[in-house]
Amino acid sequence: MLPAYFILRFVAFYYFLFPLSSSRFIYEYFRFHHGYGPVRSYLKIYRNYYIFAQTLLDKIVVMAGIENQFTYEFDGEENLREIVRGGRGGILISAHVGNWEAAGHMLKRLENRINVVMYDGEHQKIKMYLESVTGARNVNVILIKDDLSHVYAIGEALQKNELICLHADRFMAGNKTVLRNFLGAEAQFPLGPFQLSASFRVPVSIVFACKESRFHYHFYGSTLLLRSQEEPKPDYTDRLLSVFVQQLEQKVKVYPEQWFNYFNFWAK
Repeated sequence: MLPAYFILRFVAFYYFLFPLSSSRFIYEYFRFHHGYGPVRSYLKIYRNYYIFAQTLLDKIVVMAGIENQFTYEFDGEENLREIVRGGRGGILISAHVGNWEAAGHMLKRLENRINVVMYDGEHQKIKMYLESVTGARNVNVILIKDDLSHVYAIGEALQKNELICLHADRFMAGNKTVLRNFLGAEAQFPLGPFQLSASFRVPVSIVFACKESRFHYHFYGSTLLLRSQEEPKPDYTDRLLSVFVQQLEQKVKVYPEQWFNYFNFWAK
């Protein structure tokens, strides 16, 4: 993989030079929300693109079952195992931080099927490739559609004691959002993933897998969050959102170069 990583340096440099719209937003992220100086912020843009390219390659290698040198460290594996033992399925809420899908070793250890929920236009070519290489393995893609068919697909998967992964740091125009303080300023978070989790009443874990070195990933799975019978849906939705925002902020402070969210997240 080292030759491929070397080639990715040139790919990252191209994106560093040309897509000014996304670079502007990621510059503001480093400059104003992490407080880096102007020069350091520009250098961080290139580093961010390079790590992003690495994670895409890592994801394909792991999910295709290609022999590799990756090693993993797990914090919270017992929480995911508790979900599997419960027999009701569960929801994993994550973000565009690191590359938790590359922790494929964890999926094999759990011996359970996982369903990644994503927008139809999100990384379309990569999604199609992953579907072709994973085939009937333990990863499935559920597309979010206007007809709400994805909600029924999620419900069916949970009935089979499968896991659902939702990303909760990106939204499409027209989606319901709520403002939360994030890295020193008000940011918009989508309500959908949290309302959906509240509706199904299954265990929820906040998960991340961040790249700590060239071939090493660190997986994090939070303690389980559950909605009690007495807790109103809006209250649980708000509680779940608050926990997610807090944990996301912690992770991007530890791994600032590994948040791959290339739009104006703090726009009003």
